[in-house]
Amino acid sequence: MSPATLPDCTTLLLRRDGWRLHVTLNRPDARNAMSFAMVRELMAVFAAIADDRSLRAVILRGAGGSFCSGGDIKDMAAARGAEPGPDGKDPLATSNRLFGRMLEQIEAAPQAVVAVIEGAALGGGFGLCCVSDVAIASDDARFRLPETSLGVPPAQIAPFIVRRLGLTQARRLAVTGGSLDAAQALALALVHHVSPRTGLDDLLARVLQDIARCAPGAVATTKRLVLAAAGAHGETLSTLLDAAADDFARAARGPESVEGMTAFIQKRSPQWAEP
Repeated sequence: MSPATLPDCTTLLLRRDGWRLHVTLNRPDARNAMSFAMVRELMAVFAAIADDRSLRAVILRGAGGSFCSGGDIKDMAAARGAEPGPDGKDPLATSNRLFGRMLEQIEAAPQAVVAVIEGAALGGGFGLCCVSDVAIASDDARFRLPETSLGVPPAQIAPFIVRRLGLTQARRLAVTGGSLDAAQALALALVHHVSPRTGLDDLLARVLQDIARCAPGAVATTKRLVLAAAGAHGETLSTLLDAAADDFARAARGPESVEGMTAFIQKRSPQWAEP
């Protein structure tokens, strides 16, 4: 399969480097606030790469030294004054749900998603961190959920916060408009690694080196399984484990397993791992 054709973007910078795709939020004058245009472009990028198995990692980052300051207030103000659409839905509800669909799409991506957090990760930026597989942060990064202090709930972000941090911490942050520094975010496992800014690129390289050792098909299947398991209980869990057994059998009979086991026996790296 040929590599995916990436969409043209005005709010994102895209750079493909072999099996890695660097996606940079590029509205530095607004601290990379997420406009509706940026949300749609992110959705277009992840739709384009959904079936590209030659692409194994997506790195999310912000331009200008800040990750993302949340939703664009100007866009939300415009939606407040818009007329309902043909379906009669409030345009604020429609636009808010669009952001949730973007988070679902990024979380479900078959590639490993790595978030590199510098500076502010507020609101929607906090949500992007929650749907990453690996999050690394600069030691001066700051995380905050400002929605309730602005008179609105973190409606589309809340389920992802609960999944990432657990109910107790999610409740605390939501009702206090809570903020976290990098050390606190690390302690809560919102992020997985913290480094001075000067060391972020080296840390990212090490994370990508670890990802390179993992078979891409196995990563995609494992992501699907662990996300499904996060909400599975009782009979649902039993059904999930039945399906997981079938997934395992297909993988064990497939070419990645043959190569992985052969490489292990021969004491070499598998073909998918970079030299």
